[in-house]
Amino acid sequence: MTVIGADRPGLVETIARLVAQHGGNWLESRMCRLGGEFAGILRVQIPEAQQAPLAQALQALKDRGLTIIVQADHAATSRVGSTAALELVGQDRPGIVKEISRVLARHGVNVEDLTTECTSAPMSGETLFRAQARLFIPAACDLLRLRAELEKIAADLLVEISLAELRSAEIPSV
Repeated sequence: MTVIGADRPGLVETIARLVAQHGGNWLESRMCRLGGEFAGILRVQIPEAQQAPLAQALQALKDRGLTIIVQADHAATSRVGSTAALELVGQDRPGIVKEISRVLARHGVNVEDLTTECTSAPMSGETLFRAQARLFIPAACDLLRLRAELEKIAADLLVEISLAELRSAEIPSV
């Protein structure tokens, strides 16, 4: 499910309580506060007989300012490839994410987790853009060519970028 709404204390507890009341198990989640808003995505396991009642209970939270989208989980498939960590830092400017993600998409690389932020540089006070990503690189991807394209983009954007392969294997897709 996906949860979006104005941030306030107790949002996660409210959702967790409803999941537990319906016999559910909280499997995994990513949640954060950005610009005063709360956004999260989570996976829960619910007995089949409780799925509709839980969905109805969650929809009732709309009156409290929460938008919740419930979607059935799809069966996991296996993917052959590797995971990698991408890190980027440089002076902030428009288009950094667009340029990097275009190269990744062209190579069939999936962005599985992405965190970005703007911070002040320690000495100059200039705005720095930082990004960290976990990527799935399919076995068919030419890693040397991918690295070369990322390095060219990094030079054009005047940013530092690193790509470190974490593991290779058959990875279940969730």
